[in-house]
Amino acid sequence: MVIGATGQTGREAVRALAEDGWEVRAASLGGGRDAHWPEDVRAVRLDREDDAALAAVIGDGCDVVVDMVAFGRAHARQLTGLAGRIGSAVVLSSGAVYEDDRGRGFDTQGEPGGGPRYPVPIPETQRTVAPGEATYGTRKVLLERALLAAGDTLPVTLLRAGAIHGPYCRTPRELYFVKRLLDGRRRRVLAYGGRSRFHPVHVTNLAELIRLAAERPGSRVLNAGDPQAPTVAEIGAAIDRVLDRETGTVLVGGAPEDGVGDTPWSLEHPVVYDMAAAERELGYRPVTGYAESLPGTVAWLTDRLRGRDWAEAFPTMVLNYGRDSLFDYAAEDAWLARYDREAAS
Repeated sequence: MVIGATGQTGREAVRALAEDGWEVRAASLGGGRDAHWPEDVRAVRLDREDDAALAAVIGDGCDVVVDMVAFGRAHARQLTGLAGRIGSAVVLSSGAVYEDDRGRGFDTQGEPGGGPRYPVPIPETQRTVAPGEATYGTRKVLLERALLAAGDTLPVTLLRAGAIHGPYCRTPRELYFVKRLLDGRRRRVLAYGGRSRFHPVHVTNLAELIRLAAERPGSRVLNAGDPQAPTVAEIGAAIDRVLDRETGTVLVGGAPEDGVGDTPWSLEHPVVYDMAAAERELGYRPVTGYAESLPGTVAWLTDRLRGRDWAEAFPTMVLNYGRDSLFDYAAEDAWLARYDREAAS
């Protein structure tokens, strides 16, 4: 059973598992289907906050539960409470659980000097933030620890995903570059010299990890990333190529200035995940690379934006980033005008 089956990652997980020969129940709040699923996939409605409803959908039992939408202690308790009816589980976690050796992580990035400086690459043995209910990362740590503690009765593979990308994303980082090109922007500003690296993972690579973990039950934590972790400048250039455009790039050595040069990937120090454990324990081999996957993502974004305001098309993006921060062209043009005057003087 896949919980959260009609979300971005759930869609691909259902398809990959069904094509691998599993009999799949696709559970989601709306009980919908994806057009690319095999006909024998059984879609079911499920409010995963309802313990009784979850137990009813699992019924007499299932070999594997794949959980895309587990957050915190309560969801861990749901799964472990049904351990006698679940053979094993694969649960989506996040790279947001990591902190560096000075206690800095994703939650401290907005503080002066709060940008984490992780080892490159980050192994699964890297320390994590303290568990708690305060943030996304701390809740994921609560989830991880509770599930790993129940390993004797419920083997669970936890996948610490990087920046998930691909079609059906509610907060697609690639929108930052795609919308600019569609709007006719011919110059961009990138902070930190365009060197920021925030390890992505395409939904098909994540689905492949899920498929492999379903075949090889165990209690473990594994990173989930693409074979490459491109810089933000490389991502912008790759999207230019997909849309057959050419953009001039102005590189700023330091942090964004009043938001100019800031992108959804902009980090002072790189975030790159070590994929050796997944390769060793699951035999993982990526399905696609970042650049190879971009045409599908860009086509989906372009189609979704056609005739619509971007905020209407991606309301969750507005909630996460604000309406004006990503596409404040007036502030960007004013900054570029000053930059050009100073360069000419």
